Amino acid sequence: MSDRVLGVVGVLLAGFYIWQATLIETSFITDPVGAKTFPIIVGIVLAIASVAIFFLPDSDPHWPAVSRLFEIGLSVAVMIAYTYALPEAGFVIATIFASAFLAWRLGATPLESIIAGFCISVGIYAIFHLILGLSLAKGPFGF
Repeated sequence: MSDRVLGVVGVLLAGFYIWQATLIETSFITDPVGAKTFPIIVGIVLAIASVAIFFLPDSDPHWPAVSRLFEIGLSVAVMIAYTYALPEAGFVIATIFASAFLAWRLGATPLESIIAGFCISVGIYAIFHLILGLSLAKGPFGF
């Protein structure tokens, strides 16, 4: 039963996410893909996964302990803080902190997390901005 509730919540979240993605304002000069496309694709994937969870529930689901749910909630809070930090700190700096935190919570040591955060941020910046030409949030240092 809890899997079906999660599936319904996921479908509702996907619908809200896709609706919010359609409200993204695009400028006159925009990327070839457009700012709305990627969030809509993520929303569609979430909807498909949620429908699969709804129709194929686990007969004996094992939900995480309260401490794990707290970590998941903390990770969600970090991602929300990331969205607020992105326009102020820029893509590279905000992504370093967010991905370092997530790497640390996934089991990396603090030093490994910092290295992973730096590599993830610079790697994504290189792929999306330098190679694909997509615009990313610029911080106080211009990147």
